[in-house]
Amino acid sequence: MSTDADTTTDATEAARAAGAAVRSRQILDAAARLMERSGSESVSMQALAAEAGVSVGLIYRYFGGKDEVLLAVIVDVLHAFAADVPEAVAAAGDDPVRRLSAAFEAYCRVIDRYRHAAVLTYRESNALSGEGREQIKHLEIETSQPLRTAVQEDVTSGRLLTDEPDLVAYNLLLLAHSWALKHWYFGRTLTLDRYIAAQRSLALRAIIAPQFRDEYRDLLD
Repeated sequence: MSTDADTTTDATEAARAAGAAVRSRQILDAAARLMERSGSESVSMQALAAEAGVSVGLIYRYFGGKDEVLLAVIVDVLHAFAADVPEAVAAAGDDPVRRLSAAFEAYCRVIDRYRHAAVLTYRESNALSGEGREQIKHLEIETSQPLRTAVQEDVTSGRLLTDEPDLVAYNLLLLAHSWALKHWYFGRTLTLDRYIAAQRSLALRAIIAPQFRDEYRDLLD
């Protein structure tokens, strides 16, 4: 039987964990912005603390140093893919083309949410330790699996015409990442929704089997 003291302890621990999550999020978001602007090598812990609005000592409570912060920023994006993409695919139902469409849209929306951090995966990965780079490679393969599976299901069903399903999947991933990498350009004329719709239409038009196009007119137009 739980007591009032147990309940109080549980509530205190929950509040402490929630506070830690907020502070960690604050530090990671600030690090992504700052490292994108200046490069990880030029960023000091003092500058990071100022950007995040916290003390240097608080950063060291969560991270062992700048390298750990950089790794955590990149891993944070990959964990978001791992959480959001399978959920979007599952919600799309059984149709393989719509599952593929949902996966691509989910990738784009994660990229938009973590735009500064996504840029760092390209610009700063070489600054990581060998162990850190291997961790990132493993997570990238793991988190791209839902998209690769969706493409393979489409090919098996005859709805997509391609001899290179892996290449199709990674082309779609690059299109998603381009929203971050070239946001300075695309963001001037396109909303995220318009970008997703236009890129999805261009990609599917090239590979969807002609006899199935009328079923997916809403995705192709």
